[in-house]
Amino acid sequence: MEFTVKKSNLQKELGFVQGVIERKNTIPALQNIAIKSEGMDAIKIIATDLDVSIRCQCEADVKKPGTMLIHARKLFDIVRNLPDAEIQIKKDEQSWAELKCERSKYRIVGQPEEAFPSVPEPKATKLSFPAEGLRYLIEHTIYAITQEENQRFALNGAQFVIGKSSARMIATDGHRLAYVEQKDFELGQTEDFKVLVPRKTLNELLKMLTDLGEQSAKGKDDKNKEDKEQKQPELVMFDKDENHLFFNVGNRVLISRTLSGQFPNYELVMPKEIKLSMAFNTGDFSSAIKRAALMADEKSKGVKLHISNNIVEITSQSTEVGKAEESVLTSYDGPEINVGFNSNYLLDFLHSVGTEEMYLEFKDVNSQAQLRPKHTANYDYKYVVMPMRI
Repeated sequence: MEFTVKKSNLQKELGFVQGVIERKNTIPALQNIAIKSEGMDAIKIIATDLDVSIRCQCEADVKKPGTMLIHARKLFDIVRNLPDAEIQIKKDEQSWAELKCERSKYRIVGQPEEAFPSVPEPKATKLSFPAEGLRYLIEHTIYAITQEENQRFALNGAQFVIGKSSARMIATDGHRLAYVEQKDFELGQTEDFKVLVPRKTLNELLKMLTDLGEQSAKGKDDKNKEDKEQKQPELVMFDKDENHLFFNVGNRVLISRTLSGQFPNYELVMPKEIKLSMAFNTGDFSSAIKRAALMADEKSKGVKLHISNNIVEITSQSTEVGKAEESVLTSYDGPEINVGFNSNYLLDFLHSVGTEEMYLEFKDVNSQAQLRPKHTANYDYKYVVMPMRI
């Protein structure tokens, strides 16, 4: 195999696949990427950890088609430090890669192509989904997925449901729950399409969607106003089979194993009745919680909210470091409330909500709290968090 490629193009695609490579994987082949010819004007770059795989495409001048396996991290480190010029890569008879760029030369240990595991190909019927909508769903739920390897496997990912005229994504770690629904669009579904998407898959998918959005924004800037108005939204092609999910995002494909297990019945957790509600300026509330958290107990991360007529007093204390007191204005004229929360749980929502104002709501002080943005066009975003004793 032999090809020539621009440094900037190759570096970008190599950067995308690094998130899939497991640094401590005991299977040597999984430390490598497979580079394959895709016709005579492009190459495919494939990485996998057997659970999640990424397949990228990169423009190249292919002189001799074939396949090579190269250490993923080492190749990336070399390429990003090369001058901004064309790179020539050639596979020799021992499966090593010879790399040349201006006055730089490298020989990189390779492996025979048979050592690389096969990556599933999509076979199901494709669904198209708005890329910006999927990005919103992920950004506003991924933080609520458990960070630990939970034996309740369903908590290691988010539930993604596509219906007739809406889509929902829900994530929970057992202490808090994030729910987002995108409404009023048609996918031609006759029944709900439901899958569990692992956290790592969502992380990699979010990177792809963010890059696609940046490319789309750049493309709009390069066109006149009439073209902007007529431009169609970017779409993600979505497939699934019995064990895998397939996401086509631009010229990249993300393949993932589905999660097993039963996702919790989240509707039982979401408040059915709201009796106490208060509105906050998101920035003011977030800053006050962040400052108060500096003095919170290291283990519990707890902050206490005393809510009275149009004001919330936020306190935290630790026997080791001291005490903090903050106050924030709110629109509230109900009975006094004393309630405690894990400050990290509140800040996760406040950092993601993206609106100037938000609501904190309760049925009563002994029930779970609901946080939501004041205004969100086309989305229903709710965050449920359990109070704690402080």
